[in-house]
Amino acid sequence: MDVRVAMRQEPSGKWVAHTLSDPPIKATGSSRERCLASLQRAVRPAIGRSQARQPLTLVVEVFPVLAGVAEAADVMGWDKRRVITYIDRGRFPEPIQSLASGRVWVRSDVESFARDWRARQNRRSKNRR
Repeated sequence: MDVRVAMRQEPSGKWVAHTLSDPPIKATGSSRERCLASLQRAVRPAIGRSQARQPLTLVVEVFPVLAGVAEAADVMGWDKRRVITYIDRGRFPEPIQSLASGRVWVRSDVESFARDWRARQNRRSKNRR
């Protein structure tokens, strides 16, 4: 039996998943794996005895945490103008979408860029000594 599931990570780091069936079944966990295990435990009794004998497959769609310019600036420790300067110069990751309200990135892409950028800055400062 296939059960469709939507899953996302909250800004707090906690994972939330819910089935796309009626009524939806919701579960949370400190990691993706714990959240899915919790959801499997909750789904089994809800699907009924006749279907419970069938193998259970969770078909999971993970929705990433997104970031706009303001969130990207927070991750980088910059102000929004500096982020826009890097975008305009082609030195910032490509957004996944450009909306009327602004550009949007997957937050983990911005965090990865921030780690790489800081590492480059640290190497530069060591080479200047």
